[in-house]
Amino acid sequence: MKKFLINIRYFLTPLLIFLTAISIIIGGTYCWLGLSLLVSSILIDWVSSKLSFCNAQAAGTDENGENYGIESLLKTMMWFQYPVFVVIQLALAYRVYSYINHIDFEVISLYGLPIQMGTTGAELVGAAISSGIILGLGIMFGHELAHTKGPTFILSRWMMALTGIAHFCYAHVYNHHLELGCEDDPATAPRGRTIYSHWLLSHFGQSRFLYVMEQHRLQRLGKPFLSFSNRWLRGYAMSLPTIFLFWFIGGWVGLLIMLITWIISSFELEVLNYLEHYGLIRETGSPIDYRHSWDVHSSPWTQWGFIEIGLQADHHDRGETHFWELNKCDAPDTGLGYYAMLSMIIVPPVWESFIKPHLAKWDEERASEGEKIIAGKMNYKAGWTDMPLCEGSEK
Repeated sequence: MKKFLINIRYFLTPLLIFLTAISIIIGGTYCWLGLSLLVSSILIDWVSSKLSFCNAQAAGTDENGENYGIESLLKTMMWFQYPVFVVIQLALAYRVYSYINHIDFEVISLYGLPIQMGTTGAELVGAAISSGIILGLGIMFGHELAHTKGPTFILSRWMMALTGIAHFCYAHVYNHHLELGCEDDPATAPRGRTIYSHWLLSHFGQSRFLYVMEQHRLQRLGKPFLSFSNRWLRGYAMSLPTIFLFWFIGGWVGLLIMLITWIISSFELEVLNYLEHYGLIRETGSPIDYRHSWDVHSSPWTQWGFIEIGLQADHHDRGETHFWELNKCDAPDTGLGYYAMLSMIIVPPVWESFIKPHLAKWDEERASEGEKIIAGKMNYKAGWTDMPLCEGSEK
């Protein structure tokens, strides 16, 4: 029973995804459920971050040293998210169709579900926002599978392609995991950067990385850039079924609704990148260490809901290790979960006032001498003249 309970906690986000899919199918005011679940998760995360019953370790091990994680169960759970995501997009596409064609607001029963056939403009917007939020949360499964090889890596690409970011899978592994904390990593947010600018710079920076990587790779292989061998082009081609679906169903309105979901989901992806390494510094060429990631050690809602992605230090140390095998490391920790910090980063001054003391502590206790020099320059560039390390200040 203990082993089952340990594993079932990772079904938290799949449950939210499933409920949102059902809500969009049902229609009406239920189309806003995804947004409601996000707001609720933020509140719960604030509370759970203050509790101390979470051991900041993934599934953990028994007295014999064997991991409690049930590999077959957890892998199947991740794989199953893709067809659910497809159902969400099909349900959203129907909402576009019913809105454009002014379908009557009759209610029919489908396997006991009361489904409202018509859709108002407000309900359509709610369905688009909810879809974007939930598909954005589902990115964590694509991230986990991106650290595998073979069919499951391809599945991660298809997951990401549903929201137009299939380039992430290669850029994350070959750029972020190698250049973490350096200027060459667009996914690491420097001090003073807001989430809004980071969203665009990181998104297009990672796409550009794969573009350049494929240019060089295909040149070495003697193949043309415009070919099926181009993984950057293939990634965007994998998004064409989604584009065609919404264009065929709703024309420009359909594409606008699709774009809303893409914007929200890609924003959520960059929220994670932003929070995982914000302001942390690594000298180019130096080893990646535990101190180069913000871990989440105190929020069960984040740890279980984000399938232990908050154990970033161990993840970057052992990139191909399954999430249920990760452990707590001696890494910096802000004391809050991702949902709670999301509520702060959308208001940059609030986030800045929260994170600066943590960064000052990191500069003093964890940074190498070379990193301290870089930190001083970055603090000065960000206008943080009140930081202990600030090149150009009198401190």
